[in-house]
Amino acid sequence: MRDQETYVPLDDDELDATTGEFELSERQALRRVPGLSTELTDVTEVEYRQLRLERVVLVGVWTEGTQIDAENSLTELAALAETAGSQVLEGLIQRRNRPDPATYIGRGKVDDLGSVVLASGADTVICDGELSPSQLRNLEQRTKVKVVDRTALILDIFAQHAKSKEGKAQVELAQLEYLLPRLRGWGETLSRQTGGSGRGGGAGGGVGLRGPGETKLETDRRRIRHRIARLRREIKGMRTVRQTKRARRARNSVPAVAIAGYTNAGKSSLLNRLTGAGVLVENALFATLDPTTRRATTTDGRLYTLSDTVGFVRHLPHQIVEAFRSTLEEVADADLVVHVVDGTHPDPEEQVRAVREVLAEVGADRLPELLVVNKTDAADEETLLRLKRLWPEATFVSAHSGRGIDGLREAIEARLPRPAVEVRAVLPYDRGDLVARVHRQGEVLSTAHLPEGTLLHVRVGEGLAAELAPFRAEEGQAVAGAR
Repeated sequence: MRDQETYVPLDDDELDATTGEFELSERQALRRVPGLSTELTDVTEVEYRQLRLERVVLVGVWTEGTQIDAENSLTELAALAETAGSQVLEGLIQRRNRPDPATYIGRGKVDDLGSVVLASGADTVICDGELSPSQLRNLEQRTKVKVVDRTALILDIFAQHAKSKEGKAQVELAQLEYLLPRLRGWGETLSRQTGGSGRGGGAGGGVGLRGPGETKLETDRRRIRHRIARLRREIKGMRTVRQTKRARRARNSVPAVAIAGYTNAGKSSLLNRLTGAGVLVENALFATLDPTTRRATTTDGRLYTLSDTVGFVRHLPHQIVEAFRSTLEEVADADLVVHVVDGTHPDPEEQVRAVREVLAEVGADRLPELLVVNKTDAADEETLLRLKRLWPEATFVSAHSGRGIDGLREAIEARLPRPAVEVRAVLPYDRGDLVARVHRQGEVLSTAHLPEGTLLHVRVGEGLAAELAPFRAEEGQAVAGAR
């Protein structure tokens, strides 16, 4: 869909047509089919470990905070697992000062976990944290089922939802960087060799073999390192394209607004409401990964851009932050961050803290922030009153019903940077192109029509002010035209 130059109000029927319905139906048609087996396979045979989640048991370690915090974290893990296409059977929380370095939950609790897995018929255990290679191995050996941690689960969701070339490259890079220290084989694969040095060197060695050769595991690690280097080069090239586009917008003095927030807070719905962008909307975590930028116009005619960004989540894997750094730089280079919060979430304060933590990692914490509490149509009044006392400067809206959208638009426009240079100029009537640029890029304070041309009193950027310099109005001329 091409960029929207002006905002056109949408009724509910039109809004339904701009929420990516076709893409949503296509995604739902590609859901995992239940009933396929999940078994431990030789992960050295593939470049990365393909997750096939079906019936899962969740395990969390509660080390700090309240019990409610621990339960909220496990509830979010359940939503992540369901988004990945799995069925959640049980959820267990273990209270410890810190995770056990060998088994994450402690040796005694591993037996309890094995009993729950056996009784429920689960085929996968998902841990609410990032596990070390030894923790993964020990848990799988004791429970006899696949064990996945929170990081691998989020990476799997990203892999399912990435569409663009850049998004797929970023996700694959994050997956491979996560996999590399965890790559291992079982049984005989650890001693298999792919070649040797010396005469007669073949697979597994032989007569005349002078060196140990290279194991299959080492071969896979080398291939993954080469692939990581190649992906980094590709993403660096894509980053250059993004920087060029941002530089062009900066030269044209077009303010940029980045919509950031927790996953499933309603960022894409807000973008659709504000611009009719047609971005996919789905009640799922990380439904949209690829950033979308659309043009919008203020009530006084100034042009600005609105960009939807990838959603955040507590304990967002550092591999994701690093791989998506070029995308997140869209936020860091914005003039305003519209921080969207889910008003129906049981712990919105934790959402805000998690988002601000990631924004700080990419250097966007120094930017002006407009806090927007979304889904007010579904939130109860007591919660909304508490949030209004907590965040008195926030704007409360409902992207679904449209309530508060006009106020949000006014709040965005009020916070946009205004051009720095004030100019009075008389533009000849044959320079309509320059008049249009002034209206599009600057702030028009007054307009008058004189016999020799259009008298404009405007605020513009330095570049456009230089182009208007030959047409500057004399002081007396400006006063006469203003009467």
